[in-house]
Amino acid sequence: MNLRHIEIFHAVYVNGTVSAAARALAISQPAVTKTLRHAEQQLGFALFLRHRNRLVPTEDAHALFGEVADVQARIGSLRQAARNLRRGHGGALRISTLPSLGLDLVPQAAARFLADRPGTFFDLQITHHDEIVRRLYERETDAVVAIDVPRDMPLSRRWLGEGELGVLYRAGDLDEGPGRIDLATIADRSFVSLERSGPLGDLFAAETQRLDLDLAEIASARTFYVAAALVRAGVGMAVVDSFTAAAMTGPALRFRPLRPSLAFDIVAITLEARPPSALMNDFLATLAALIEQP
Repeated sequence: MNLRHIEIFHAVYVNGTVSAAARALAISQPAVTKTLRHAEQQLGFALFLRHRNRLVPTEDAHALFGEVADVQARIGSLRQAARNLRRGHGGALRISTLPSLGLDLVPQAAARFLADRPGTFFDLQITHHDEIVRRLYERETDAVVAIDVPRDMPLSRRWLGEGELGVLYRAGDLDEGPGRIDLATIADRSFVSLERSGPLGDLFAAETQRLDLDLAEIASARTFYVAAALVRAGVGMAVVDSFTAAAMTGPALRFRPLRPSLAFDIVAITLEARPPSALMNDFLATLAALIEQP
């Protein structure tokens, strides 16, 4: 399949009819039909079956679509980069980050960076820990801002700063205090657990085992912002990272770091074979300065 075949196939698959695909691409229906037929001839199998004026993808089409969607996404990125260059933009940054860091920290860093470098285009993506290597190797992103570096992989690591875990709770549910809080203080309170929430969940689980502490778990969440939403709704308390807390706290929610401190590193991860550009290094320096800011 050439790029034109891919574009037509993608449009028909997504829109369901030749006429809708033609409208999406701003071309004629005969052009769509002709290109689709040519693609099927080259492939040697049918991509669609006609049913009640709609084109129903075959099993072979379903198998191809994932690969085609990736190609279309990369073509879209290429077109965006070309538009940026035409408009005089100063370059593009493709950055993936964990949900907890993408709520507030990375967007704030992007805003600060754009104030000094207004020509930069940001492609910000949310990822999860187990997707880091795939996103880098499949060139979906240029750098990942994360908590931990996958081991035994040819990856480069740049330390950006630290965060820490603490208790998130609704105002009035605990005695107010500016200091740190012991986990034993909330042992009998309804608790939203961090089951299967990545490296920070593992860090917290190791601490509860060290303390031989059983918490009154009433719900579990795999992402910290979902845990924070459950706290805000009144389900219970949760232990979340300081960056999620910064994005979620307000008049209704409070956050106090743990005693003893449970700190973790924030790192930028890139492929060893693809070191970050000068523009990326400048952005990472901005991000590191924001993390260090009290």
